[in-house]
Amino acid sequence: DVQLQASGRGSVQAGESLRLSCTAPGFFVGSYTVGWFRQAPGEEREGVSFFRNGETRTVNADSVKGRFTISRDNAKNTVYLQMNNLQPEDTALYFCAATKRRLIISSLREVASYDYWGQGTQVTVSS
Repeated sequence: DVQLQASGRGSVQAGESLRLSCTAPGFFVGSYTVGWFRQAPGEEREGVSFFRNGETRTVNADSVKGRFTISRDNAKNTVYLQMNNLQPEDTALYFCAATKRRLIISSLREVASYDYWGQGTQVTVSS
C-alpha cells in the first residue's frame, strides 16, 4: 500500500515562508498525480496545488497563485509545497494526497479523486 508522510509543520508570522514535504517510500512520485490540500477548523478540505501524472506543469488554486509552488524531486521521491508570503487565512492542517490516475483538471481539487493520503501537518500563521 502507498504510504505518504507529510512534514514541515510550523508557526510563522504573516509574510514569512514555510516549506512542506511529502515523502513516499516505495513508490515513484513522478508516475502519480499528487496534490496538496488544506483544512481549516470547521471548513471543507480545500485543494491547493497539484501535479498531474506524467506532467511537469502544475495547477494551483486561485487563493494561492503567486505565493505557493508545488515541486517534486523524483530522486528523493518527495513532493514539496513552498509557501511564501503566508497569511493568517492560510492557517490549516495541510495534507498531501496521491492517485495513480491521470485526472482531468477539474477533478484535481476533488478530495474523492485521490486514493492515498498522508497525515496532516499543521501550519499556523499569526498576524
